[in-house]
Amino acid sequence: MPKTPRRATAVSTRIAPATPPSAPQTHLDVFANPAPGRDYLIEFVIPEFTCLCPLTGQPDFAQFSIDMVADKLCIELKSLKLYLWSYRDLGAFHEKVTNTILDDIVAATTPRYARIRARWNVRGGIYTNVVAEHRAHGWKHTVTAPTIDAAPGR
Repeated sequence: MPKTPRRATAVSTRIAPATPPSAPQTHLDVFANPAPGRDYLIEFVIPEFTCLCPLTGQPDFAQFSIDMVADKLCIELKSLKLYLWSYRDLGAFHEKVTNTILDDIVAATTPRYARIRARWNVRGGIYTNVVAEHRAHGWKHTVTAPTIDAAPGR
């Protein structure tokens, strides 16, 4: 059977911008809480998080759920996306990544409550879930946080 020649790689006619429209960032931007007198739950669901294994350099994938009850400040959504993107080429253990993200959220917003549940994809036949939580001193639980079920197929 004769071989068919492989097509050349498609080339875009669009010129790439000198500066990309967005890039990873290592800080979180915030805005004023529009309802600071009320406890209400903000839930961020990040289905595609990536970082690197610090030992092998192989990619690690996770699904993150971040629950928070803001005090005076909320996290700007695109900022959170760009912040999480900054982990893509960073090597770190699951426990370190999860706790560092919580620490950065607390430092940026000083929330009444924040909880991160990271559901890491299988490595060596083992799933890892890491849950980290922060409560402001004296804050009483008034909002019911949703329960996060295991990832589909688990």
